[in-house]
Amino acid sequence: MAEGDGVANRGIRVRLDGTATESDIGALRKWLEREKPLDELVRAGRLQIHEQRRTDEPGAPMGVGMDIVVAVVGAGAATVFKELLTQVKQAVEAWRANRREVEDGDPPEGRVDTMGLDDR
Repeated sequence: MAEGDGVANRGIRVRLDGTATESDIGALRKWLEREKPLDELVRAGRLQIHEQRRTDEPGAPMGVGMDIVVAVVGAGAATVFKELLTQVKQAVEAWRANRREVEDGDPPEGRVDTMGLDDR
């Protein structure tokens, strides 16, 4: 495939700590999908948001063992990537603040980092 043919070439991994439930993972993914700048990129076909099993931990992971991957698709990915990373970090913090207000207990800690195709 040529560059720009829908190939995800860079991504952002969102990982919640071991206290996260399947409900937390799903809620955060939906939250990210509804964030205005991310939603616009998904609708334009330039971004994919999905869940995937963790593959970098030996043995049975604590918690649900799932990550959320925000994959940038196609040409021009490098130009939007830094801004996208900032937007995802802000969205994760906004979700944590919202969860703190609507549910009992502290929300799981979130870690947002970059990944390439080899990291998936």
